[in-house]
Amino acid sequence: MADALPAYAELHCCTNFSFLRGASHPEELVERAQALGYSALAITDEASLAGVVRAHHAARSHHLKLLLGAEFRLVDAPDGSFRLVLLAQNRAGYGNLSALITLARRRSAKGGYRLLRSDLQQAGSHSCGSGALPDCLALWIPGPNSSAAEGRWLAARFPDRCWLAVELHAGTDDASRLAMLRELARASGLPTVAAGDVHMHLRARRPLQDTLTAIRLNTTLFAAGHALFANGERHLRSRLRLARIYPPELLAATLEIAARCEFSLDELRYEYPEEVVPDGQTPSSFLRAEVEKGLRWRYPGGVPASVRERVEHELLLIGELSYEPYFLTVYDLVNFARSRNILCQGRGSAANSAVCYCLGISEVDPARSHLLFERFLSRERGEPPDIDVDFEHERREEVIQYLYARYGRERAALTATVITYRTRSALRDVGRALAFGNAQIDALTTSLAWWDRREQLPERLRAVGLDPAAPRVSKWLTLAEALHGFPRHLSQHVGGFVISRSPLARLVPVENAAMPERTVIQWDKDDLDSLGLLKVDVLALGMLSAIHRALDLVG
Repeated sequence: MADALPAYAELHCCTNFSFLRGASHPEELVERAQALGYSALAITDEASLAGVVRAHHAARSHHLKLLLGAEFRLVDAPDGSFRLVLLAQNRAGYGNLSALITLARRRSAKGGYRLLRSDLQQAGSHSCGSGALPDCLALWIPGPNSSAAEGRWLAARFPDRCWLAVELHAGTDDASRLAMLRELARASGLPTVAAGDVHMHLRARRPLQDTLTAIRLNTTLFAAGHALFANGERHLRSRLRLARIYPPELLAATLEIAARCEFSLDELRYEYPEEVVPDGQTPSSFLRAEVEKGLRWRYPGGVPASVRERVEHELLLIGELSYEPYFLTVYDLVNFARSRNILCQGRGSAANSAVCYCLGISEVDPARSHLLFERFLSRERGEPPDIDVDFEHERREEVIQYLYARYGRERAALTATVITYRTRSALRDVGRALAFGNAQIDALTTSLAWWDRREQLPERLRAVGLDPAAPRVSKWLTLAEALHGFPRHLSQHVGGFVISRSPLARLVPVENAAMPERTVIQWDKDDLDSLGLLKVDVLALGMLSAIHRALDLVG
């Protein structure tokens, strides 16, 4: 009976946001863990929290406890393969974890990270508590050459907060491996706990996981050799299967650890920057004063009663939702641009706002347009406002650097855009992993049109001389279809900035973008919206540059 099965919490699981490693979406892993009756699931992508927002919403829908963490490799470890998983116990622990990821990511080029042994101690030096990373728990993942000295070193930095993770994957030596890990734990002074090193929600994803490994290593499936997992055991296994693999006390330890982790992303609270409000004023009083000034500027002959009524309605709603600092932040950017003679223009649903018109953000007169403000902002939708401001494309960088100078690199960063696999990119990467020639891959992918459907691919294959029924060609199509929609990497948003009052790295990890002097957070626009966190869109428009040049010629 299901009730007789041991309870279990998976503490080591990566999603496909561990790019080209994990073979399942966060939502798939959450749904499968709930179906298997797991007590909790930890999302522990490698030096990343990029997938946790999606996992959070899925876990809330499926009533599954979600633990947030990350996996790391220490680059200066003696044996070169020191791995550990860190789990956030509470809001402070989450902030410490996010800051550690930022530290490791910012010292490396885009897409990489470098975590040193000394970072673990330094990360906790500014916080209350003993040892490294207060309010975080640690799981040590021993490598083939790991020593008890390493375990003792880690245990000293995480006193009473560190375990040796026993990960068994149906190898021929599981019994001896379990005995060896128990002895290593005893010599290190660490308790043991079961973990799965999960890379996929179902065993059936193993071919795709192997393919991802080959793509990541820039090799083929046939040459990857021991870089591929020996079997498909790194999936979410049934509790019956786990009970046959692990001693009961190792399974019970997973529940003890899960019980100590109580953090949820629902606890995150965005705090607006304070610089936009002068001393002695509140955001509400200052916004009203600037709107009143704008009313006199926009309507020198007197404010129409309908406009006054609309402004009061908008200010009331903005105040109820505490969005005054957001409007003032955009207002500050517009004022900076105009002080430098940079043309700018607000657009989109923000044009429905009389407040935006009075602040000079938009040029759409509400007295003439009769647009509905609730299309832009309403109580019922519960969505944050979104003001898009276009700047001259040749001078937008001045506005971006103003943001960095005003708020500091530690408090302002671009949002990410998750680049996902589409049909052509999936066919290209899978084709290389399956050792198809570049000529064949190019012939197929260049023959595709964006409107082609999946069922048209066999026809395209025949046209380039490939038999769709051939096993390797059929596998090409199947794997490419499975890869479609997977995250490929993080890129920078065209201009969406997140600005915070306190260090942004304690809210979400920050990493380097490909472009010099640019940093991005690990969440995209949809993640921010779903958590109710605000961004400011600083966009570029070539037409504004053309208009400015035309005005200069006329003037």
